[in-house]
Amino acid sequence: MELSKFGEKFTRYSGITQLMDDLNQGLQTPGAIMLGGGNPAAIPEMLDYFHQMCADMLNQGELVNALTNYDGPQGKTKFLKALAALLADEYGWPITEKNISLTNGSQSAFFYLFNLLAGKQQDGSHKRILLPLAPDYIGYSDAGIDDDIFVSYRPEIELLDNNQFKYHVDFEQLQIDNSIAAICVSRPTNPTGNVLTDDEISRLDHIAQTHNIPLIIDNAYGTPFPNIIFESVKPFWNDNTILCMSLSKLGLPGVRCGIVIASEQMTKAMANVNGIISLAPGSLGPAFAHHMIQSGDLLRLSEQVIKPYYQQKSLQVVQWLQQAITDPRFKIHKPEGAIFLWLWFDQLPISTTELYQRLKARGVLVIPGEYFFFGQSEPWSHGQQCLRMNYVQDEATMRRGIDIIAEEVNNAYVEA
Repeated sequence: MELSKFGEKFTRYSGITQLMDDLNQGLQTPGAIMLGGGNPAAIPEMLDYFHQMCADMLNQGELVNALTNYDGPQGKTKFLKALAALLADEYGWPITEKNISLTNGSQSAFFYLFNLLAGKQQDGSHKRILLPLAPDYIGYSDAGIDDDIFVSYRPEIELLDNNQFKYHVDFEQLQIDNSIAAICVSRPTNPTGNVLTDDEISRLDHIAQTHNIPLIIDNAYGTPFPNIIFESVKPFWNDNTILCMSLSKLGLPGVRCGIVIASEQMTKAMANVNGIISLAPGSLGPAFAHHMIQSGDLLRLSEQVIKPYYQQKSLQVVQWLQQAITDPRFKIHKPEGAIFLWLWFDQLPISTTELYQRLKARGVLVIPGEYFFFGQSEPWSHGQQCLRMNYVQDEATMRRGIDIIAEEVNNAYVEA
């Protein structure tokens, strides 16, 4: 079989494919310790809520209606209107349903956005997406139809007390010219749990507006929902912002519902792409979310159930890690949000890709740090010393996984 250029590129085995393969295989492997993928926690109160919600929607006919009808290519109209009203009321954003489009998961949203803006242009030039703070989300890296659509920059590293650290945007090194199509950041950041400060977001917005390019903010873990964010920051949007949200980390990854809040022009473009590629986004996710808005539960559950669950869990797992790995070269990025911890093994004599293989052989699945530093002009040893670890499993599973990580890391240091 001879593949097209598109076919050749998108049949390659990639970092995100490995992540999802590990997630799928691990779920089917008894005893596997799943610390790699992005499955949200099975929060008992949320599971009970979803069970009751489905029963209520089934009784009211809403569930069958969502299953048996197409929505429009922009997404379910009543949800778009309800969400726009909610955000306008909560934050004063000047938006209507004309500013919101839905996709089949946020991964699809970023594929659309990156290829609408970057790659080969109509005039023959080539444009790229600027990631001002690497590491960033592994799922971006292979999303371009054209190759080489990302340029990223190393962060400043602030060393903190208690063997923690924090990344900051190094504004001094950022270079913006006509080859940059957009700026993109995740907030909280996947993989590190870093939260860009209000000042950093404001400065990036100013740079984007000065160069007449959009600022894309991946808000999959952020405020106001699912609100897995532990720092006091302001939600941000203006007409030059493309804010991407999701229902996945609310606890509904299976419904594959991405949400894009942008200018009316971009919303029309996204709807047109939806129509061509998938006819329409799925109906179940928007139906669930509309029900949660109408009942007043969406923001309440995010603030009172989801956020405190993850915040308490992250602090506990940090404590277990620090008890298990006492080598002073081991550091943890300050957990400020998202569902991952970012582990830095300074001066590690093996790469974290090799460490990943050693851990996988013992049934522990993590993600090596190298995958998150794409778009760099040259390799950086720091990226080969880091791991992303999901912290959402139960206590017994987390402690077993941490013990195995500690053994393998200590063995690697001793071997050197």
